[in-house]
Amino acid sequence: MSTEKISQEIINGKTVLGIELGSTRIKSVLISSPDQGSGFTSNSIASGSFDWENKLENGYWTYDLDDVWKGIQNSFKNLSLDVMNRYGVKLTTIGAAGISAMMHGYLVFDKKGKQLTPFRTWRNTTTEKAAAVLTQEFQFNIPQRWSIAHLYQAMLNGEDHVKEIDLIASLASYVHWKLTGIKAIGLNDASGLFPVDCDLKNYDPRMLEKFDTLASSFNYPWKLKNILPVIYAAGETAGSLTQEGVLLLSPDGSLNASDNTAKQDSTAKQNVIPFCPPEGDAGTGMTATNSIAEHTGNISAGTSVFAMIVLDKKLTKLYPQIDVVVTPSGKPVAMVHCNNCASDIDAWVRLFKEVSDLSPGAKINKDDLYETLFFKALEADSGTGDLLSYNYFSGEHLTGFDEGRPLFARLPDSNFTLANFMRTILFSSIATLKLGVDILEKEQVRIDSLLGHGGLFKTKEVGQRYMAAAFNAPVSVMESSSNQGLSGEGGAWGIALLASFMLYNQNKDLQKIPLEQFLAEKIFKNMKSVKLDPDPKDVESFKLFMKRYTEGLKIEKAAVENFKK
Repeated sequence: MSTEKISQEIINGKTVLGIELGSTRIKSVLISSPDQGSGFTSNSIASGSFDWENKLENGYWTYDLDDVWKGIQNSFKNLSLDVMNRYGVKLTTIGAAGISAMMHGYLVFDKKGKQLTPFRTWRNTTTEKAAAVLTQEFQFNIPQRWSIAHLYQAMLNGEDHVKEIDLIASLASYVHWKLTGIKAIGLNDASGLFPVDCDLKNYDPRMLEKFDTLASSFNYPWKLKNILPVIYAAGETAGSLTQEGVLLLSPDGSLNASDNTAKQDSTAKQNVIPFCPPEGDAGTGMTATNSIAEHTGNISAGTSVFAMIVLDKKLTKLYPQIDVVVTPSGKPVAMVHCNNCASDIDAWVRLFKEVSDLSPGAKINKDDLYETLFFKALEADSGTGDLLSYNYFSGEHLTGFDEGRPLFARLPDSNFTLANFMRTILFSSIATLKLGVDILEKEQVRIDSLLGHGGLFKTKEVGQRYMAAAFNAPVSVMESSSNQGLSGEGGAWGIALLASFMLYNQNKDLQKIPLEQFLAEKIFKNMKSVKLDPDPKDVESFKLFMKRYTEGLKIEKAAVENFKK
């Protein structure tokens, strides 16, 4: 499509905005509206981002909500600048929008909308007792990072703020609420807040009742269902941008919108910007990789790493290592989630960058350094030189750690080369995931296709190759997930696709279709992907590493117990 045509679509608001609040970046992406032929492409029109980091305060990993809005505003501003630089027009309106964010954690507000306690993110492993009690009571796995585990732990802790709660929200549902005035949540995001009944497409009523029975002795003035956001399924409209939301998104007033609940001048042009249900990063990852149909799966590898496989039947029993969530359209999903993935890799690359910066003639930009080091790992020995690494910046429930210590170890006679070092830390980034995937293999979960996305896959081939070795199965990467495409904007693109699906099903001239069909026929039909089969040598190398990794967990345990400030 020509630049002139794209410019006209932007002016006419024939675009869709997706914003995702990831753990290290807040990303905004603009795509064409689905009522245009150009809407069914894999490419974004423009994008913007803002880097941010969580921090450890008073024993909790957290983000300030002021930083949430600072990040959103800067990300949207950078998107608008990208639009101007590419097409020479201002971004003054959009056709629809959606919000995605990290799932889980603890965000609670009182009746006046006041935040009651700092945001406790998914990264915290402080809810062991609550998660165990709820898992036993529900006979359904409740991981420590889930919102309901955080709430019940706060109750067990006797935290005074609990009695004042009027809303418990995910990060995405909080942002959506502030932009639209609607306390909504998408099905996938909701399933990481409290268990969802796939048939009812709502919170599980049996478990709601069990929770209220547990809570009855605390004598709080609320029932759980009354403080949860309302669930919306994919394709439904969950409100529209309000004037207050406009100022939160674009404080300079460059964006024009009028919500359909406000009083309007009868002569004024209506410019309602509808929002799709806010979703979790797992749901947008599934969407962005066309992995929401049965027997499909995707792997998201960034600060955390998780694999999600869409099931055709329930697992035979409860597994503490396996979460059961749902797709944005309500299908059950087996999820293996690990808190730690690329943070340790990033830390080491920053160290190498410092070394290169010491010599003006040896300076190398960060992206090139990542690529160089990743490809160096392909030269490693099969046994990775008898090196060992644990990437635990925080705890890992799957291996039984409430806290983590990034750790690197070697024997006196280890073959300590750069290639072996890089393969070791890359293998370490996905080792815990492998332990969970082994359970699904024993359950004979069928996987027809597996797609990778996220930062670990940005360097062509390497991360994909090692993930295929870990799964001992083919792994594909869409071109939009590589440096040749959207450069890691998959989640923001995924929520933009969900907003497009909402518009598509709103169009009275088009027949409504399921989300799976929309993605398969309208979005991914002609999209290219690169598939890598597992290399037997890599599979054997990974097995050798996993044997050492499993045996060495005692070393990590000793580090947690003895290495303190």
